[in-house]
Parts: sequence; structure tokens; C-alpha cells
Amino acid sequence: MIPNHTHTHADFRLRYGHPLPFGASHVPGGVNFSIFSTYAKSCTLVLFEKGSAQPYAEIPFPPEYRLGNVWAMIVFDLSYEDLEYGYRFDGIFDVREGLHFDPKNVLLDPYAREISGREVWKQESRHGDAHPFRARIPFEAFDWEHDRPIKRPESELVIYEMHVRGFTAHPSAEVQHPGTYAAMKDKIPYLKDLGVNTVELMPIFEFDELENTRTNPLTGEQLCNYWGYSTLAFFAPKAGFAATGKHGTQVEELKDLIRALHSAGIKVILDVVFNHTAEGGENGPTYSFRGIDNKTYYMLDSSGKYANYTGCGNTVNCNHPVVRGFVIASLRHWAAEYHIDGFRFDLASVLGRDSTGAPLSNPPLLESLAYDPVLAQCDLIAEAWDAGGLYQVGNFPSYGRWLEWNGKFRDAARRFIKGDPGVVGEMVQRIMGSPDMYAAAGRKPTASINFITCHDGFTLRDLFSYNEKHNLDNGENNNDGANDNWSWNCGVEGETTDQEINALRLRLQKNAIMLLFVSQGVPMLWMGDESGRTQRGNNNAYCQDEDWNWLDWALTEENKGLYRFTRNMIAFRKANPALRQPEFLTSKDVIGSGYPDISWHGVLPWKPDWGLPSRSIAFMLCGRHGAAAGGPSHFIYCAFNMYYKPLEFTLPVLPKGYVWFRVADTSLPSPDDIVEPGQEVLLPGVKTLTIAERSSVILLGKPDPSVAVT
Repeated sequence: MIPNHTHTHADFRLRYGHPLPFGASHVPGGVNFSIFSTYAKSCTLVLFEKGSAQPYAEIPFPPEYRLGNVWAMIVFDLSYEDLEYGYRFDGIFDVREGLHFDPKNVLLDPYAREISGREVWKQESRHGDAHPFRARIPFEAFDWEHDRPIKRPESELVIYEMHVRGFTAHPSAEVQHPGTYAAMKDKIPYLKDLGVNTVELMPIFEFDELENTRTNPLTGEQLCNYWGYSTLAFFAPKAGFAATGKHGTQVEELKDLIRALHSAGIKVILDVVFNHTAEGGENGPTYSFRGIDNKTYYMLDSSGKYANYTGCGNTVNCNHPVVRGFVIASLRHWAAEYHIDGFRFDLASVLGRDSTGAPLSNPPLLESLAYDPVLAQCDLIAEAWDAGGLYQVGNFPSYGRWLEWNGKFRDAARRFIKGDPGVVGEMVQRIMGSPDMYAAAGRKPTASINFITCHDGFTLRDLFSYNEKHNLDNGENNNDGANDNWSWNCGVEGETTDQEINALRLRLQKNAIMLLFVSQGVPMLWMGDESGRTQRGNNNAYCQDEDWNWLDWALTEENKGLYRFTRNMIAFRKANPALRQPEFLTSKDVIGSGYPDISWHGVLPWKPDWGLPSRSIAFMLCGRHGAAAGGPSHFIYCAFNMYYKPLEFTLPVLPKGYVWFRVADTSLPSPDDIVEPGQEVLLPGVKTLTIAERSSVILLGKPDPSVAVT
């Protein structure tokens, strides 16, 4: 039975609304609209027909429809499929008091689940400049079949960070709808073949790719907001990433992609940006939060100016109770409605600041997310720093739940691989899963998301091709992007035809991939590093929607040796549980096997050299310590010689009846540089091993197939 209306406005029948949930939701016979503002004097619902430049109706909320600080109203007989809506708020405009009310602005609903206005990538809004973005109510009848979020232990994750558009936008992708969710679905077999089991998607919440006003000084072309770290709507998927965005069915297309990824056994993690919004600083546009409740949603100083701990003009007031509820509601929405498996939080240290910007020892938001019942099985990953100088890697409030992008692993690995002295001692800790950072706090090695490259910085190929960043294309006089890249061009800046240099660069890339996948913790690979993708030395390609910033699929064949090496290293990690321990290794023999779970070596066995001049590391894992959990009882010996001369390593003595097999040697050409699991090369009688300069080796100690083990 449809309830009777209590009010009318023109031809609209109205009724007292439900204050919760916020946003627009279906009720019998109508739509419930609910929105919060502490300081506004009045609120008006603005209704548009789909695609129309001007509204067809504006319905003021009757004063009695306000409950506390929430306006809630049911409007009957709306055709929600053809409906777009926004709000006008009236109140005091006083910048010094942090109040920005202006009834001329039609504002986005912060809880909108679908946005119109940028339905096709880089296509100007058909609504005009006055009201460019509108909220819509999505059709919610998607058949998930039996899909549920994937339950996989953190120690088993192999993460592939990627940009949805950049993954398939290049013509070489040969897909029907380049740069879309649908095209990504077509490439799932590639992800399966590579061996990754988790994708981390760069921002897919609705953003405005046309907000960048800069031009490329070298070409004169308009730049864009390609990465999307400037959110417009925190409940709505990016329509421009959908082949069907022009039809308003981006929600269904994204869900179809997630269902297909889950069917392939691949988890989905979203990179989310709650530290700032697309409204920027004092001179930024007013789309939503600024015009609805500026003092609540943003950190302001005593003169009403925006605090800027993000480098993006504003900072979201995350630990205000209302804003905290907003963030939690958004994440619950994605977990429940899209079956998302986890979230990576951009500049997550902002989430631990109070309303004055001071770091909190027990941040309410971080604690709430850690213990939220809906998010209980979601992976929570922090980028544990912000632009205000707060660096919390190893110290991020974890509550037994939070993982961290380990920037210290990245920096130590880069310095070690390029042969810097004085890094070996730290690299030992990073290979162990960073117990120096996490063990004392009771955290696990899986707290460490290990990476050497990511979207932010050089690609792996560029890391060994450039000493300096080359960001002139970004229109910021090469002032943007990090300067401390710990990179090495191997003697020539940029691309070269020198085959010796190219061979060295390839070897260093393989060394990096090997180091990443034999380290304890959770490995993360950046899109295209498996095939030698280059950004031409640009280490901050946030504004570049160009073919050189997309994944060139021809590289998979052109650099098939590197791709094969990466795929086989992932397979080797999966085949050997000793490489992905859920607990820290002890360097002790706790089971009486005769060997510690991990032992460290130098050019002589059992005599590691971690001194200042050292540029080599060797360690051995005793698989017998993991055999009880179902792993093989093999011994894994890994040696890295980052010195500029060959070194001879004497190998540890194996148990009687065991012999060494070679798994990988980065000094060898493909396909001899690595084998698939089970195809290891027997090294009969070998006691010493010469490892070439700037090369690394993996050996497997297992029973001699010609001798019975006693």
C-alpha cells in the first residue's frame, strides 16, 4: 500500500521523508531524498529530465521536513529512469566563517550513486557550464549469480596495480571498447596467464578528467586529470570508463567486470581518495561539499582558509563524526553493492589527523574502519604518508587490520639493485618482511605491501634508463614529481641503441622482479613492468592521456623474455609457501631439521657480510619448516650480486641425498634465465657458484633424482 501524501507542490505529491539512509532511495510509490547540512537555512530539491540543461521543477523542503540537521522528503510518482537531480542550499555566505552558501549553485548529492555530465571520456558536458554534474538513481537489479567477495589470506596476495583506461586504451590492445571496464574484462586471460590474483584499480570513483587547465608546452595540447585522484562523487563509478556510460549503465558494466574477475579467482582492490575532493582550495569550483556544509566536510583555519595536508588545495575533515560516517557508508556501499574485496587509501595519514590537522594516537576513523562489521573481510591498505610531512610507514595505527605500502622497501630495494653501498643491512630486514618495523607492534610480515615501482614515479624500465625526471610535458617546468628516485641510467640518459647498456638494464629489471617475489610480505607489481613499459622518463604522468602512458601490448611480444621471467617468478612464489609466510621467520631451527627457517650467507656460507662496502646478499630458506603446512621440503637459496664484478659464492651444504638445481640466473639470456616450476636444471656436484656482476640467482635444493634419500 502506497502511503498518502501530506503536502503538495505544484503537481508533486510529497510526504515526510526518512532521514536515513542519506541520498536518494526507492520507497513505495516514490523516491526518498535525504541530505545533511548543519548551517544551511533552507534546502531545495532540483529536478531535471535526463540530459536537459534546465530543471523542470524545484521543490523546496517544507520546514517541518527538517529533522535535526537532515532534510528528508518523499516525492511520489517520479520516473527515476529519466530523472537527474541536485540541491540548492541557502544560508550565510561568509568565507571567514567558513560558510559558502549560494542558492545559485545546483549541488551534487554527496551520496549520489551515479553521476551524469561526463558520460563519455573527455567529452564536454552536455549540460553546459551552469550545472555540469547531476546525480542519478541507478537501476539496481544486477544478477550477481553466486558471486561473493573472495576470501584469500593476505600472505597469498600477488597484487597488480593498474589504470583502467590505460590498461586497454592503446590500439595494440585490439579490443572493441578501448579504455573501458568491458575491455578490461576481455583481458582477464592475460592477468590469469601472468599469475596475479589481485588487481588494485587506480581511482574509479567519478571524477572530472577535464578539470586540468594546463597545456603541454611541447605540443600545445590540453592536459587532463588522467589518474583521477580528485573525486567528485564517492558512491558513483566513473562513467567515462564504461563503454555503456553514454547509456547510463556504468554501474552494470563495472559489476559485470568484477563478477568476471571473481570468477577467474582475482580479487579487486580499489584505490580510494578520501583525503581531499575535486573542489580544491579557495579558488576551486563548488560542486557539492563546499556549498552544502563547508565547515563540516573540510579542515579550515581560523580565517576560513582550507588546510592543505594533501597538496591538492583542501583536506577532508575525516574524523568529524558526520564525515567519518560518510566515509564508512561509502566503503560499505562498495563492499556490499559491488563485492569489492579491499581498499587502498591514498595519503592515508590524513585520515589520522584531527580537525586542526594534529595527528591522533587513536584516530576514530581508522579504528572504525578496522572494526566495521561490513568491512570485516576487506583488505585495508594505507599509503602511510601525506603531503603535510606525516610519514607513518611502520607506525600507522593498525588495530591488527591495516596493511601499508612499504615505501622503505621501495627505497632500499632501488638503492641495493643499483649498487649503492651501505644498504645491505636494511635490505635484509625488508626481505624478511620488515620485522624491524612491524614485529614489536605484534604485526605480521603481511603488513608490508612490497613494491619497487607504482603509478607514482618511474616505471621499472625507466628506473634503470634515467637519472633525472623528464616531466616538461606536464606544463609545470619540470618542478612536479619526486626528485629522490634512486634511479640509475646505466651510463646513458634515456633510450639507447647500445646493446651492452640495454642488456644491463634488462638484467637490473629482472633483479628487481626477483627481489620483489622472494621477499616476505605482499608483492605488488605496477602495470606494464612485466613487459618493459616506459613513460619516457616522466615520473608523474598524472595528466597524460597519451599512447606512451598506456600499456602497449606489443611489448609483451617485443620483451617476451622479461614477461616470461616475471610470470615464472610469480609461479615460483606460488609453488613455494616458504616465500610467503604468514608469520615472521625466526632465523632459528625450531623443528629440529638441522637448519634454521632462514639463514644468511655471504661469499662464504654462514658468513654474511652486511658491512658498509658490501653489495651482495645471500640467504637460504629451509622448506622443511613449512612442509607440515603442506609446502615442499625444498631448500631455496637466493643470492644477489649487485657488485660491478663477478663474485664466487660457496654454497651451503645440503642434507645427504639432496642436490642443487638452478631455478633462475638473471645473467643468462632468455629462456635460460628462468624455468617453470618443476623444470629446474640439475647442477650435479656443484659446491661453488660464480655469479656474474649485477646478477642474481635462485637455486633449489631437493632430493637427487638418481639417489634414494635416507
